[in-house]
Amino acid sequence: MSATPAISLQDVEKSFGSTRIIQGATLDVLDGERHAIIGPNGAGKSTLFHLISGHLVPTSGRIELRGRDITGMAPYRINRLGLSRSFQITTLFHRMSVVENIRCALYYPLGYRYSFWRLCPRLKDVHERADEILERLGLTGRRDVMAGMLSYAEQRALEIGLTVAGGADVILLDEPTAGMSRSETARAVDLIRALTENKTLVMVEHDMSVVFELADRVSVLLYGEVIATGTPNEIKSSRQVQEAYLGVEVA
Repeated sequence: MSATPAISLQDVEKSFGSTRIIQGATLDVLDGERHAIIGPNGAGKSTLFHLISGHLVPTSGRIELRGRDITGMAPYRINRLGLSRSFQITTLFHRMSVVENIRCALYYPLGYRYSFWRLCPRLKDVHERADEILERLGLTGRRDVMAGMLSYAEQRALEIGLTVAGGADVILLDEPTAGMSRSETARAVDLIRALTENKTLVMVEHDMSVVFELADRVSVLLYGEVIATGTPNEIKSSRQVQEAYLGVEVA
């Protein structure tokens, strides 16, 4: 495990006009850990993800990926440095098959660039890797189904697969189990655990059972500030966190 944090936020702020959404957020995500970010609705969790992944530019502060300054860097450049993310709303190619979606995520990391004379069916390494990922996702039997025809839980599983398919070693998952039943959530937790083994995982999640089952450490975001970071047990017993969620002083 590296001594350099996988992700480091240093006094990061983001304002939209006069409205401050992220207010001096400072956080280190350790290399190889599973780190959850929790907080009430409107706390700024998704905005923080947008800043880390380059979809928004901070108003001030610094963001580092394994010690390299990525503040304001374009999303595709951050991705090529080894960070990949999913979104709250499923973002798939709905009119392409499951296996075609996976293949699209594999071309660049396997060294293929755009070339109109290259025939995709001849790329043996892409097909073999896609088949491996489908098996891990439990979607082998659905490989030729259009992504838009999958169940909601299957679509979320496919999106997680796309996030890790490129081989990134820092994975951001934004509410990966939102809208799932209890049994679907249990399967998703097992899938996330397996696919992010030996990687750094940062997730935004509202389901506390998922957070406490998966996370090594938890950070609490409130009004754009990180008010606490600790192990799941430390966060559970934190008076500051209880007051933040309950809105009243805890006796």
